[in-house]
Order: sequence, then C-alpha cells, then structure tokens
Amino acid sequence: MKVYTDLHIHSALSPCSDNEMTPNNIVNMAFLKQLDIIAVTDHNTAENCVAVVECAKKRGVVAVPGMELETREEVHLLCLFPGINEALCMQEIVYNALPDIKNRKEIFGEQIVLDEQDNVLRQVDRLLLTATSLSVDDALAHVEALGGVVIPAHIDRDSYSITSNLGVIPDNPEIKYLEISKLCDKSKYLDNNSYLSRFNFIMSSDAHSLGDILERENTIELDEVSIECLIETLRK
Repeated sequence: MKVYTDLHIHSALSPCSDNEMTPNNIVNMAFLKQLDIIAVTDHNTAENCVAVVECAKKRGVVAVPGMELETREEVHLLCLFPGINEALCMQEIVYNALPDIKNRKEIFGEQIVLDEQDNVLRQVDRLLLTATSLSVDDALAHVEALGGVVIPAHIDRDSYSITSNLGVIPDNPEIKYLEISKLCDKSKYLDNNSYLSRFNFIMSSDAHSLGDILERENTIELDEVSIECLIETLRK
C-alpha cells in the first residue's frame, strides 16, 4: 500500500527550529495533512520523541523515534529506531560523543524539551547543533546494532550531506535509501549523478516550522502502516 510520510521533522529541541514546533503542534499538523507516518529527528538528540510518540497515538499517526546525527565528517544522517528505548540508547552514545560546548541561545536558539501536553520540562544547555566524534561508519554500526536504519540526509545539498562532504556514498550494505530535499527534482538530480541510481530515495521536508511539514505527496510502499514494516522496508 502507498503510505504517506515525512521522516525528517525538527521539534523545538533543535535550536534552529521554531518554538512552535511542539509535540502536539507537529502531530496535529501531520494529522491535518493526512500523513500516515512521521519522524521527529532533532539534531543529535531524541528527547522530544517520547512526547511526540504519545501525542501521535491519540491522533492515529505513526511517529518513528529518530534523530539527525551529525558525524565528525559533518555529515547529517537520519537515524530511525524501532522504539523509544533504542532511540534513547543511541542518544546516550551521541551525548557522550558531543563536545562540551554551551548553547548560546541568543545566537543559536533555544533547545526545549517538552512533555505530551506541550509543557516545557527544561532546556538542554549543551549545544546540540554541532558535529559529534562519531564517524559515519560508527553511526551505521551503532544504529544497526539497535535495530534501526540510517538514511543519509538531504544528499542534494552542498553542505552537511554525505555526497558534498565525502564525495561518495560509502560502500556499506546498511545504506539502501538516500534522502532528497523537497525542492529537489529527482530526475534532474539523477541525470547529473547517475552513480546514485542504484539507491532508493525518500523525500522529506526537514521542517523547522509547521508550514514546512510535507503535504500528502511523498509515498513509500509498505505492507502495513507500522514502524516495524517501515524500518524493515528501508533496510531491504
């Protein structure tokens, strides 16, 4: 069946995201746009996934726990997990690999942790918007061990993408899907980058504000609307 997705959404925990990106606002917008599966993928953290997953259950939307990991090569990777526990395990690994730099919210923005009623629980003091000491290979190994899947993010962009920073896609069997941004013309992109035609592609919004969340336009073929089926498909 065709399942409508947006697997790259930032919450108010990402310092570059609008503070209106609360768990309920994200889920309600996804519901209004008739999306079946979403993923909240904040920079180097999964703390707001707990609240988003709970909110999504009430709306009948499937929310995948995830994060957008920045490797030491300054490559952004979407990391999607089968459950909250696995996402939080990866978060601990990532936090241990983050440099101890204090967030300057007047420059980078606030990093807000919220509950399922959109109440502010706290702010993360350490800057999340930075590279970790984990390599691309490290990230792939950790996520695979946790039963998750890694998708190189916005590969059509000139910065923070695996193609722009490494020049090639690593020859790793765990990489089956690549993400292109919503303004990318896939056909033209592949005409200019034919070596990528062996991969499958998803399109995501990389939304930092509510209006940027995808409409009902991007699909993936799944046997059922579930996290398990999604991850299994993305790993094939």
